[in-house]
Amino acid sequence: MTGRNVDPITLSVVRGVLETTQREMTLTLEQTARSSVFNLAHDYSTALFNHTPEMILQGQDIPIHLGSLIPAMKSVAGFFEGDIHEGDLILHNDPAYGGSHIIDTCMYMPVFYEGELVFWTVCKGHLTDIGGPVPAGYNPNATEIFAEGLRIPPVKLWDKGKPRHDVMNLLLTNMRARRDQEGDFNALIGACQVGARALIRMMDKYGKQVVQDCIAELLDMAEAHMRKLIAEVPDGTYTGTAILEDAGHGFGDFEITATVTITGDNCHIAVNSPPQVPYFINSYEGNSHSGVYLGLMMFAQLPPPYNEGLYRCVSTDMGPKGTLCNAKSPAPHMNCTTTPMETLTDAVRLAFEQAAPAKVSASWGHANGCNIAGWDKRHDEEYVTMVLASIISGAGATASGDGWHACGPECCFGALTSGDIEMLEHSYPIIIHRYSLMEDSGGAGRNRGGSGTCWEVEPMDSPMTLITFGEGRRIPAMGAAGAKSAMVASKVGRLELTRGGETKIITENVIETIHPGERAANKNPGGGGYGNPFEREIARVVEDVRNGLVSLDGARLDYGVVITDRDTLAVDEAATASLRAAA
Repeated sequence: MTGRNVDPITLSVVRGVLETTQREMTLTLEQTARSSVFNLAHDYSTALFNHTPEMILQGQDIPIHLGSLIPAMKSVAGFFEGDIHEGDLILHNDPAYGGSHIIDTCMYMPVFYEGELVFWTVCKGHLTDIGGPVPAGYNPNATEIFAEGLRIPPVKLWDKGKPRHDVMNLLLTNMRARRDQEGDFNALIGACQVGARALIRMMDKYGKQVVQDCIAELLDMAEAHMRKLIAEVPDGTYTGTAILEDAGHGFGDFEITATVTITGDNCHIAVNSPPQVPYFINSYEGNSHSGVYLGLMMFAQLPPPYNEGLYRCVSTDMGPKGTLCNAKSPAPHMNCTTTPMETLTDAVRLAFEQAAPAKVSASWGHANGCNIAGWDKRHDEEYVTMVLASIISGAGATASGDGWHACGPECCFGALTSGDIEMLEHSYPIIIHRYSLMEDSGGAGRNRGGSGTCWEVEPMDSPMTLITFGEGRRIPAMGAAGAKSAMVASKVGRLELTRGGETKIITENVIETIHPGERAANKNPGGGGYGNPFEREIARVVEDVRNGLVSLDGARLDYGVVITDRDTLAVDEAATASLRAAA
């Protein structure tokens, strides 16, 4: 018995107010932010916490942000324990305090009601620059975190309602494209304020105790959903291992293993990863929570509400300090939200699927993207941005259907948007020659993986710095239930750099200077397939060829379907039957 007296109608209304508040925060960020990373790509997340602080609502935003917000919020609140006041606003990005990577910057606003701390409104956003030697923060040559950018431990931007202009000026002075960073900071602040006002109005209308009882019920509801799911999984220990490919750093491939132990309606997830390396793919503990929780939720596929109650019955062990998924300072880490997080997510999901094979699904394409920077002669100022359109990959197929096109990468799980090409060209001195799906990029299977994308750019009138990050350039997204691709090269990521009429394929993380007249085409992997590709209906393969998703060679090699004429799409039935029978 809980002792709460919460009627279902009031509970539903309070839940609706919380969800509307979060969406209003999200829309505030979209409509008021300065950079394309915010206002076009939506690389930000919002959440609401109670005074405990326990996450009472996570936005339907970037999964790789949301899990790490839980330990980060507790760390920040603990840092200022006894010194939290009405009108405070706290900024933070440091992974040593539960942050993800330092380019993801968080605002935390305590919300007081009748003199008592009752809520926190929280926003996390990917700034376009965080200082350091390389524009946009991703430095593939960094051997320690100090070569990546500005670490910001918990610090007050407002103190009892008084803005700390000195602190803000210190931060902005150390960042490129100051106007964009200042605009995005203001958007984060505004979103926290909008959320706080809505929560106070809710308390005015329904009363503090009723609202708190409703929130406690919603936390218990999420916990009950997860406990019911885990209780249906047979007790035991299950293991999943995924490969993190060498992306040119010279350390070779790595294995990340997740071990899931089910006992009744409780679950323990232990992570085993190799020692940290002097390269920007290390993940600190807070960030690794996001990868673990995403793998769990990909398996669980639970209905809302989505709050911290989901994880009450889930304990974690990220392994010893100083490892790839539990790094310690001064490990470089900027690439960590994609690499190794997508590999960790795959490992956790695979472990759960050992326990419940009926819920198996294919992996999504991993992030393989680029950042750009240079001088904008139109405004006589520096520009810098992370090109989120360059990391849009394919979703994995499931037992019930093909994977979605242009929906990944896995770490963002469909929450990113690429934005209008015209807006990107308006914002920066670039020409985008191509943004399209890629033929033969989706993993082969009875159900095909979603297609990845190609993003091709040329600077207009001055040299442009281009920095690549990520992986998935040699190992395609994992298929499931017997899926296998004969054509691999088209299903992995790569950068194609065209200079002087010659095209060079780059599969490493590099820093390149691109001049006007030269082009860089970033090609993303597709999602994994599901099931034996030779069992895919011939008509569906023909339709994929008609739509430009599969080539004639792909139809024959990946699916055993021989199409004799590109115009008529005529199928050689005898050759197809022979080829499929021989498999």
